[in-house]
Amino acid sequence: MKQEFDVVIVGGGMVGAAVACCLGNSGLNVAVIEAQVSENFTPDQVHDLRVSALSIASRNILETVGAWQGVVSRRFCPFKRMRVWETAGDTTFNSNDIRYPELGYIVENRITQLALLERLAGFDNITLLMPQTISKIHYSGQGSELVLADGAVLHAKLLVAADGGGSRVRQSVGLGVTSWDYNQHALVIYVETAYPQQDITWQRFVPSGPQAFLPLTGNYGSLVWYQSPDEVRRLQGLPYEALKTELIAAFPDCLGEITQILGVASFPLKRQHAQSYVKQGVALVGDAAHMINPLAGQGVNIGLLDAAALAEVLVDAHAKGQNIADLAVLKRYESMRRTENLKMMTLMDVFYKSFSNDILPVKLLRNLGLGLAQRLTPVRNKVMKAAMGLEGRLPRLARGEAL
Repeated sequence: MKQEFDVVIVGGGMVGAAVACCLGNSGLNVAVIEAQVSENFTPDQVHDLRVSALSIASRNILETVGAWQGVVSRRFCPFKRMRVWETAGDTTFNSNDIRYPELGYIVENRITQLALLERLAGFDNITLLMPQTISKIHYSGQGSELVLADGAVLHAKLLVAADGGGSRVRQSVGLGVTSWDYNQHALVIYVETAYPQQDITWQRFVPSGPQAFLPLTGNYGSLVWYQSPDEVRRLQGLPYEALKTELIAAFPDCLGEITQILGVASFPLKRQHAQSYVKQGVALVGDAAHMINPLAGQGVNIGLLDAAALAEVLVDAHAKGQNIADLAVLKRYESMRRTENLKMMTLMDVFYKSFSNDILPVKLLRNLGLGLAQRLTPVRNKVMKAAMGLEGRLPRLARGEAL
């Protein structure tokens, strides 16, 4: 028997679950399909290697849909300061300067997802199918039919692709992407340090690539080390004691003593952008629409802004009696997000390339930029607000306004 839905979201990760929560109590009949069941959280668990720096705008979205308490009740690490430096330039951003209690929050991806899924369960208009996989996708301008692995058939007026960078939905409906590889990998190392919980995140730029520290709760932190693919493979293959020796030699003294390494992972750096976010009856969100250089940790944040913007457009259209699957309606979502995302992607590329360049005029310019950011309060404050997700065209949920 075929089940009819207004919206079917493929992917119940952070962004897909956020789209669903944003559509909670909207009057739209929504289904979420997710293949993997996330492990439940217990306070004594070690931190996951996959973490994100959630912005103030992201917190506003989660708070407004009722999911933020699910993060707070589990585990998160607020940070007040952000330092960026290289040999001749150094600047520190402090939330006190703009009268905010924090700049952002380091949260394990699984915790954000669990908080959203927990909230999602409280909405009568949302059906969660998890664990569940899709056998076939049949797309037409009149809607999409999805055949699930258990034989069930769903019909969706609107199909939302929240299934990641290699999106099967995006490929099935024929939406293309432009992409390139940075030829650099990021090594993520989960460490325990001698320092207690910190309220600062930092990035240092050295000739081989950036180094970053993300604070976690307690004496723990996540290090990110950008290197060539070959060097990352070499480092990842080392015994932990040997890797610890390399970290001590390479990372700055402000990290403090590394007491132990608890986990290591790596991923390639890639930029990818969908040529269009929408077509009749289809919308892309999150990594299905864009993959960004992780340098400033904005990937999840712009994905959550996608979720908030799409929900805003759909709720408004539904209230006016418009067809939510109509291309003209979906183009409103694309106009809200694609240019904003492209600006962020381009800014990250310029930032990445300028700090990867040792040509003297470029070095002088970037050192001048860091110096100006440190000395000129308006410049420093604008950079902080951009990092907090409070600049640009914001969806209502990101401003803390309910739909």
